[in-house]
Amino acid sequence: MRIAELTALLHLASPALPIGAFSYSQGLEAAIEAQLITNADSARAWIASGLTDVLAHGELPFLAHQMERWRAHDVAGLAEANSEFLASRESAELRRETEQMGWSLRQLCVSLEWGDAHRRATLASITPLAQPTAFAFAAYAHDAAADAALAAYAFSWVENQAAAALKAVPLGQLAGQRIIVALREPIDAAVTRALATSLENINTFAPQLGILSARHESQYSRLFRS
Repeated sequence: MRIAELTALLHLASPALPIGAFSYSQGLEAAIEAQLITNADSARAWIASGLTDVLAHGELPFLAHQMERWRAHDVAGLAEANSEFLASRESAELRRETEQMGWSLRQLCVSLEWGDAHRRATLASITPLAQPTAFAFAAYAHDAAADAALAAYAFSWVENQAAAALKAVPLGQLAGQRIIVALREPIDAAVTRALATSLENINTFAPQLGILSARHESQYSRLFRS
């Protein structure tokens, strides 16, 4: 991997990226409220399940296919797949999350003039924009390999989940780092699985996550927006 590609992906995976990821828990806070998460072990199990049973089957393969569409500049395919991804969000807050983060990442891509002008115009035309579609553009614009881009996306997700667990369970800093270390190898497996997943086999079925997210929308006390 070239140093420029590595640093670009480190930037995209950074919690300092101004897209608001820190304000979302993607159902983790609701799982704590339901007492499905009570300590470091159950937090690790929850996050691991989200990675291997949800992300690896849906969001990661979707991201890989969107990168291919950006390379081919398949405008119709990008827009159609983006709409399908938005429709797969099972609660209002999960949909708002991906739309807000997608919008914020698009603003960054346009402001920093990543990629070529024609593709940036396409990016601007897709509204509302799902976060994976925007991330796929940013990764393509930096000439990132698909496996590296998916690994960066997955690691960013794991890191954000661990950070949410630190605040909401709560956990100590070392416990959060143990979760991240434990999930480094599963990220590798999730990326491998995602790259082997055809369009027809992308699966976003996650009923427990959908139910918990819907409950979170009216949860009395909460730190996060999802």
